[in-house]
Amino acid sequence: MKSTIIGVDLAKSIFQVCIVDKNNKIVSNLSIKRRDLSRYICSQPEALVVMEACSGASYWARKFTSYGHEVTILAAQHVTPFRRGQKNDANDALALVEAVQRPQIKSVPIKSFDQQDLQSIHRVRERLVKQRTALANQIRGISLEYGVAIPKGIHQLSRQIPEIIENAENELTMRTRELLADLYKELKLLDSRINHYTHVLETEAKQNEACKRLLKLEGIGPIIATAMVSMVGRGDCFTNGRQMAAWLGLVPRQYSSGGKPRLLGISKRGDSYLRKLLIHGARAVIRHLKEKTDSKSRWLRQLVSRAGTNKAAVALANKTVRTAWAILTKGEDYQVDFVLNTAKS
Repeated sequence: MKSTIIGVDLAKSIFQVCIVDKNNKIVSNLSIKRRDLSRYICSQPEALVVMEACSGASYWARKFTSYGHEVTILAAQHVTPFRRGQKNDANDALALVEAVQRPQIKSVPIKSFDQQDLQSIHRVRERLVKQRTALANQIRGISLEYGVAIPKGIHQLSRQIPEIIENAENELTMRTRELLADLYKELKLLDSRINHYTHVLETEAKQNEACKRLLKLEGIGPIIATAMVSMVGRGDCFTNGRQMAAWLGLVPRQYSSGGKPRLLGISKRGDSYLRKLLIHGARAVIRHLKEKTDSKSRWLRQLVSRAGTNKAAVALANKTVRTAWAILTKGEDYQVDFVLNTAKS
């Protein structure tokens, strides 16, 4: 760790910069405008710069690294306990300096331009999926008001809406038919945009070497592979696969006291989007277990019969993350029997 620590409380226009020397004394704690921040940090001798994980953190981290500083990004929930006094920018910047000196607090990996590009595509696609779901629910709700029930599923909805509009025997009014026709056009537009971004991610997964290795792992498709690479890169920010699984919240939540261990459900920490994708991928693997006879499928089939589908899906997602970490860090191809035998030993 550098002898000087600089805590930068990021914002949109006004930034708070707290500098602490090697004797842990505050040298300054100033408010600096956005246009002056780069010049101010560049003028400082080499130091450890610490920031909270938020919008723009990776941008500033890359810039400060180019100035010769060592940069660390911390999750906001790890910084809050170290803030003393009232909530203000000066105390927030000082809390960053305090938190970074604790050895047990893990840092957030700094994303490259390629990772941020992939993450941005995922965020836009996920927003469109949520909008399509909300629109589909609204169409179903309007139809139910006139006694027309539409089965679950986007494909069922897209297939039946034209038939419902053209059906003269139902009790839909002309005004409602026009409204549903307009909503159907909006639904088709969202479908086309989602398909476009899905195609972009599939193309990237075919071209990216790390993604191509991840695609060989059960329960991982182009969407999950690109999401994982965009968030963890090569995975070298984690000591082992178990730490990466804990970062994603795929480990038991502990509530132990007095020497009595008590494990609850999963902690659900970390990125909920990637965790959701991994569990969906695990459920897809479980649905096709009957068709496979390899050792991993036999292990998973026994786990489903013993613990149930939901727990088995989480367990498989945990194993998938740990295997993915090994694939990303070592650059090796996936070997199913080797993974299962290592886990048993």
